[in-house]
Amino acid sequence: MGERPRPPAPGPSAGPGRAALLAATISVVVLCAADALARSYPFGPRTRNVNDLGNQYVPFHAHLWDLVHGRGAGGLLVNWQSGFGASFLPDLGTYLTSPFALLVAVFPRDEIDLAVYVITVLKIACAGAAMAWLLLGLRPGRWWAAGLLGASYGLCGWTVATASYNLMWLDGLIALPLLCLVGEWVLTGRRPLLGVLVVTAAWIANFYTAYMATLAAALVFLLRLWLADLPRRRRLIAAGRAVLTFALGMGLAAPLVTVVYFGSAHASEGRFTRFAPVGTEDLSARLLPTTYSFGSPALFVGTTALLLALALPFHRAAPRRVRAGWTLLVAVVTLSMQWGPTHLLWHAFAEPQGSSYRQTFAVCALLVIAAWHTLSYGPLDRRPLGTAAGLLAVIALVASGSQLVRPIAWPVFLTAAVGALLGLVLLGRERPVLRMAPAALAAVLLIATQLGEATATDALATRTRFGHMDDYAPWGDRQQDQADAIARADGWPRYRTDPGREQTVGNDPLEVGGQGAQYYSSHTSAVLSSTLTALGGGWTSGGRSLQSLDNAVTDAVFSVGARVHSPPDPHQNWFPQDGTGETVTREDVPPLVTVRPSAATGAFGPSPYRNQELLLGARVYTLPRITVLNSAGKRPYRSTDRRQGVRVGAKATITARCRAGSEVYLWAPHFAGTARLAGPSAHGPTGRFRADWRPLTKIAAMERLGTVPDSGRLTIELSPNRMGVVPDQAVGCLDTGRLRTAVRQLKATGATEVTVSGSGGTVRAELPAGSKGVAVVAAPRIAGWRCASGDAALVPAQQYHGLIAVPLDGTSTSVTCAFRPPGLRLGTAVGGGSLAVVAGIGVFGAVRRRRA
Repeated sequence: MGERPRPPAPGPSAGPGRAALLAATISVVVLCAADALARSYPFGPRTRNVNDLGNQYVPFHAHLWDLVHGRGAGGLLVNWQSGFGASFLPDLGTYLTSPFALLVAVFPRDEIDLAVYVITVLKIACAGAAMAWLLLGLRPGRWWAAGLLGASYGLCGWTVATASYNLMWLDGLIALPLLCLVGEWVLTGRRPLLGVLVVTAAWIANFYTAYMATLAAALVFLLRLWLADLPRRRRLIAAGRAVLTFALGMGLAAPLVTVVYFGSAHASEGRFTRFAPVGTEDLSARLLPTTYSFGSPALFVGTTALLLALALPFHRAAPRRVRAGWTLLVAVVTLSMQWGPTHLLWHAFAEPQGSSYRQTFAVCALLVIAAWHTLSYGPLDRRPLGTAAGLLAVIALVASGSQLVRPIAWPVFLTAAVGALLGLVLLGRERPVLRMAPAALAAVLLIATQLGEATATDALATRTRFGHMDDYAPWGDRQQDQADAIARADGWPRYRTDPGREQTVGNDPLEVGGQGAQYYSSHTSAVLSSTLTALGGGWTSGGRSLQSLDNAVTDAVFSVGARVHSPPDPHQNWFPQDGTGETVTREDVPPLVTVRPSAATGAFGPSPYRNQELLLGARVYTLPRITVLNSAGKRPYRSTDRRQGVRVGAKATITARCRAGSEVYLWAPHFAGTARLAGPSAHGPTGRFRADWRPLTKIAAMERLGTVPDSGRLTIELSPNRMGVVPDQAVGCLDTGRLRTAVRQLKATGATEVTVSGSGGTVRAELPAGSKGVAVVAAPRIAGWRCASGDAALVPAQQYHGLIAVPLDGTSTSVTCAFRPPGLRLGTAVGGGSLAVVAGIGVFGAVRRRRA
């Protein structure tokens, strides 16, 4: 038989609003208490900006603040601050289209970290509230119990361990219960237009986790459809209505979703980890409070919710099909995380970079919904409660073999288990206990248990992350000094102002201003990454986090007329401080658009010095033969892997001969440590190289070390901090006189005026009369650029060694380039069609209601 008609609530009933408020309150209290306990920002001295939160998400929210307040270079189409010009709509759709993101506008610019924290807390609170609302929509029951379980979902292990510092994923946490509510409306034939809009909002807010939430909601809908006592025809109609609702909702979101999809298709590949299922011990451990790891699914939902979910198969008050259906669904979805093909299905068939179990919140939601079905059918008697307690003990026993269970886990778990069991036992009593109604005492006990174990779990995750991940300081004096220096030097679009080689975070231009090569995003284009790598640039995150390149030749090529020089970030403590502050150097550079005599010839080779010359159009480097000796005065062994060069693992020296007065550069992408030019002509104290021992993870950028002494003989002292490789053509000596000559020539033939539209999507340059050859825009030729000379029609831009190129006919005196993100036209067409269908359905429904 199907699910029986809903019985009366086992206690005083109330609307879902009270349950949602309780869930939100518990969530906020736990999050703030946990951060205070962990002494984390804003309640303590420890920064919460770990990993991508500090490197990506806070800077992107800072850029959104700038856009809302009419500041910053670029607009919705092109972000001219990052990567010498990057498509912004894919980043907007990935990181900033949540309605919560706009809250940054009401905070001061220098409180951007507080704004992001408040947004994070609000999202988690709303997720708990949405789940509480859903639970009472699925089954009637005690409002406080729905609020308690809603908070269990909002504060699940996935939230506090993984999503709290990936705040755009929290939109998926909110979306899942809302999409399940849409399924309920479909089943009952209610709110068809609102259902479409909810789906649209979920997919716009963050389509990545919305995809996972949609899969989970579809499974819930199919189970509810199977349990419903409906004729076959009505079931088919309901299924078709669900497909139409979700298709139209996703169709309305298509203008953004397609842009994000094609942005990912043109992005640098990055570094992806191969999936490997975790062991049973670790899987069991993540169900318990106060366990943490980066690479396993955080399934914690609270001991009360776990006990109730374990008791469902044995709770005879619930119909057999309900017990079997929800239990089987939880088991199948949990196992789907551990099997490669279904694991890829959850992640849209793309192996995730970083955390592998991003779909865990779907399992947490199902555990909470199963727990609610147990409780909504009445209090548990001894048999199901005892069986659940036994299963919980087995889980704890299996988990004891995992290294993820720290000593603190046991007292927290045992206290929570006792509190949950006592609270559930009290729910089954009728006589007062300690002159209190059993239900009231049970509510107090269960809520206190939830508060305690969730706070401990969140605090431990925060403290552990801080010790195991890179972390970055919140906005402070360093960032303010950088921003002030950039604002004083800014001259965009006449020239670029680079925030500097000594970066604070991976997206310095977005956080402190300026226009540079630095860029860290899931949509960092492959052409930008490969071009900067060929020019000697450094990167992390498998090529998706590009760094500034402090080089006179590339500054000339990319029109970097001002550059900020900052001391090393004291928060990182990678290198000793030299006591200097921010300084700005200025250079006479060509305009953003230059004219070259002919189209690009040849291709980039292995030497970044020769590649820079190819892009500049002049020979300016001398590449001397170098001699590398270790501390014993002997030649080191050559590398045996694809990193060509000699291996250095301890102090070593490089000697060479160049023209006196030349600038010395060292290119050692697979070297980690310091390099110093011996003698008084050294430029600064050291060169700092930050390559990783894993070649596909991090490579070091080319560094300027100083000038060649009068003797013409230079010595570079290497101090590696791990085994690295020095290439055969590591040293380049730049003839600054030749560079100045090349710059004068490019200025003489380059654009006389360059303008960039407010949206950032259109560049127009006025050229000298009779310009022939090819106009080159100092920006990466990413997909979407269309250009023309004079009044001709726009056509796809050509490429000049990775940059935008426009052929010239000798008669036109202007060049225009416009950018349209790939996928925008397709998405707009799909969105327009979906809007027409939705409008038609709305009109048809209104007419039918009026006739009725």
